[in-house]
Amino acid sequence: MFGRLKVGIMGTGRIAGVMAATLKEAKGVTCYAVGSRTQENADKFAQNYGIKKAYGSYEELVIDPKVDLIYVATPHSEHYNNCMLALSAGKHVICEKAFMLNEQQAKEIFDYAAEKKLLCTEAIWTRYMPIRTKLMEVLASNIIGDPTMLTANLSFNIAYKDRIQQPALGGGALLDLGIYPLNFASMVFGNDISDIVSICTFNDLGMDMQDSITLRYTDGKMAVINASAIANGDRCAVIYGTKGYIVVDNINNPEGIAVYDSEYKKIAYYKRPRQKTGYEYEIESCVKAISEGWLECPEMPHSESLKMMNIMDFIRKQNNIVFPGEQQEPVQEDALRPEYRGRSLMFDLKSDEGDASAEDVQAADSEAADMSDNAGEQVADAGTEKADTDAAGSVVTAPESIAGNEVTYLAGADNAEISSTADSRNMQNLE
Repeated sequence: MFGRLKVGIMGTGRIAGVMAATLKEAKGVTCYAVGSRTQENADKFAQNYGIKKAYGSYEELVIDPKVDLIYVATPHSEHYNNCMLALSAGKHVICEKAFMLNEQQAKEIFDYAAEKKLLCTEAIWTRYMPIRTKLMEVLASNIIGDPTMLTANLSFNIAYKDRIQQPALGGGALLDLGIYPLNFASMVFGNDISDIVSICTFNDLGMDMQDSITLRYTDGKMAVINASAIANGDRCAVIYGTKGYIVVDNINNPEGIAVYDSEYKKIAYYKRPRQKTGYEYEIESCVKAISEGWLECPEMPHSESLKMMNIMDFIRKQNNIVFPGEQQEPVQEDALRPEYRGRSLMFDLKSDEGDASAEDVQAADSEAADMSDNAGEQVADAGTEKADTDAAGSVVTAPESIAGNEVTYLAGADNAEISSTADSRNMQNLE
């Protein structure tokens, strides 16, 4: 274990368990400690995953001098305090998505991390996965021409969960599910957004249960985003181009990329690389960043986390979605005028060009597991959980401009469909 980065897990829900299992197999790290709100939960979790130290409070966890990196796997509503606690103790932090409840919280966390000269990054796994790089290569090859529009959705029937229902837990579909298609749109089209139009349906506590969001970009591209916590969807994304289109299967943990020409014939298929659980990519990024003295991971820089929070803040304002302790007024009808857009939606962002690291992790049910340690109450980590998927390598030949051995090139319409052998999990064991 000498020389390995020692990770402490904050929280004992199911998503924390997936991370603990991942750390056993990951290079350069060891799962050294776990912290819970109760000693009983911490001891049980440590026993299940062979973890050396178990603490009955988060405070005890972060003051352990041997812990280098804290993985925050608690509900959205707790992220701000949990991250502040870890940073104040001098620990690097990787925090589950949605990173915070709002942009202001995210700014404060990043500013404090910078002041302490510590790494702080968001664990939005689709940003770190290799298949993200492959998608960028496929788009850059011009095989579908100029991309002009995309659609993306993520929906699971999970409205019964407290973390979805309750304002006090940062509830609603947007932060839990909508963050994935929003991140997908950002990875494909960037963040030069000129207009956002959204509409939601709500539960009786004012939390959004379904979201329909349209983004218009300054170059004329458009993205149509859907998320629902009361129905199941196909989890797919389609990128429309002038010479064809691309279908991404399961944006929560992409299983494959299918390319079609203008006559609707599948001409290429790219299967995702073999994974452990999918969490390994974000951990590998943290290990490298810490070893290099970086304060952010290049796959998900602070500017991108801030932008995602900024966009979700704007959508919540449009729909009068307010969490406890927030002070915000509903957006007025003229709020999307250019002068308002420039003020509320735009700030300097790093170039998207170098960000080709796809965090392609398949969530076992694509939903974050129950995260709360409170006895009798299970609160899942706000966000679609990542599950292990052991997909084999690819099978096809790609166009010459996209060299790679994980693609199969289909010559004509008579070729048989290539079915993904990737582990496609449905929504089960949500409790």
